[in-house]
Amino acid sequence: MSASKRAAGRAAAERVQNGMVVGLGTGSTVFFTLERLGERITDEGLSISGIPTSLDTATKARAFGIPIVGFEEVGQIDLTIDGADEIDGDYSMIKGGGGALLREKVVASLSKQVVIIVGLDKVVETLGVSFPLPVEYVPFARTPVKRALLALGAEPTLRAGAGGEAYLTDNGNEIFDCAFEGGIADAEALALALAGTPGIVEHGLFLGLADHLVIGHEDGTAEERSKVGSSGR
Repeated sequence: MSASKRAAGRAAAERVQNGMVVGLGTGSTVFFTLERLGERITDEGLSISGIPTSLDTATKARAFGIPIVGFEEVGQIDLTIDGADEIDGDYSMIKGGGGALLREKVVASLSKQVVIIVGLDKVVETLGVSFPLPVEYVPFARTPVKRALLALGAEPTLRAGAGGEAYLTDNGNEIFDCAFEGGIADAEALALALAGTPGIVEHGLFLGLADHLVIGHEDGTAEERSKVGSSGR
């Protein structure tokens, strides 16, 4: 699997141009994008600024020599490169397996172009069949949020940290990983319902945010696709 991740991550890094503000996603596939961007900075003199979607990505980006900026310094992002836990034929996604869904959605929403990097196993026909939907919420609201999720047909499981305690995001929130029997039938309706539930901070349904898809294969090649009619935001 690492060969496909490496192929996708490094191929996407070639889309980055001099002077760009780049959104830096989170996850094992994005690691290879960071690696390649670091090489390009050293070898080509590539000049970019990065906005990371997690503390982990910020640490890795700095280690690769990628300059980091914040929203105090920039208002829009030229290109974001990020992974996905699932992506369907309409480029709708489930994200948040790494716990960075809130920051990832903020960065994606402010990006002119979003490139998603995945292995072929992440491309699915129906969202939620094989991967649970992460829902981030404030710890105070754990019980009412769980009740609301059950009412929406979800089977929520509290995400656990390394020591068995509740996992906390970089924002200090908890996550329910929500299974849906047979998958998610209507992602748009579910997204609206989740967004309107008090206590929920963000959910892992990313709809209408992806423009390009880079699929890595185990033979080390990468296949690039663009969403029909997409011209960025």
